[in-house]
Amino acid sequence: MAKRSARQKSRENNYREGNVHPLFPSGGDGWSPLDNEQRDRKYVKNIRAMSPLQQTLLDAVEERSVVLALGPAGTGKTYLAIAKAVEALEKGRASRIVLSRPAVEAGESLGFLPGDLQDKLAPYLRPLYDALTERLGTKRLKALVAEGVIEIAPVAYMRGRTLNDCFIVIDEAQNCTYGQLKMLLTRLGWRSTMVLTGDPDQTDLLSGLSGLGDIANRLERVPEIAVIRLGEADIVRHPLVAGMLTVL
Repeated sequence: MAKRSARQKSRENNYREGNVHPLFPSGGDGWSPLDNEQRDRKYVKNIRAMSPLQQTLLDAVEERSVVLALGPAGTGKTYLAIAKAVEALEKGRASRIVLSRPAVEAGESLGFLPGDLQDKLAPYLRPLYDALTERLGTKRLKALVAEGVIEIAPVAYMRGRTLNDCFIVIDEAQNCTYGQLKMLLTRLGWRSTMVLTGDPDQTDLLSGLSGLGDIANRLERVPEIAVIRLGEADIVRHPLVAGMLTVL
């Protein structure tokens, strides 16, 4: 007991004398793990643009039936599109949300995935679920998916459909071929809005197979369609993301 008490007094003396320093110094410019203002990001019901081009994208979604949002990683393309989809659903401007994404692996093959169809597709559709969960919450999202109000489907299952009174988001469109994108665009029905998002410079398809760049160049000639090209200045992730993309 005496030895333990002596060790405790030694630690206290070292700390008072400055031999032991806190891992996260508080005050000044240091970060403290108790500083919730820096550590936590509160949920924001009404999203706002973080750059002029992001505002242009939000305005285009309000005004046009078809919008293409192109840009590098971290520019908020998918998040803004899904946020506007949820907003349209809550305000009654759309009766359903349909989200589609190509089931393409990023440079490596995962092989056989166990489970039913939903289990096999879950890894590819996870980014969409993440964005929806942040906007709606887990319980409400599960309820809306169970009711069919929100549908998340792979690109392969979209052929032959006509999507009326929907808000449609086609994510990772750079992993679609020209033919696939043409098929998806022609699914647009009455009273519907379609937003395609993607980065033509980060396709996981073989060289020359992605059709997003060609589709965007052609659709820019159509006055009723908005093609928004975001850049490094619109990146809202870690500041290093923009720096890396300028040299990679």
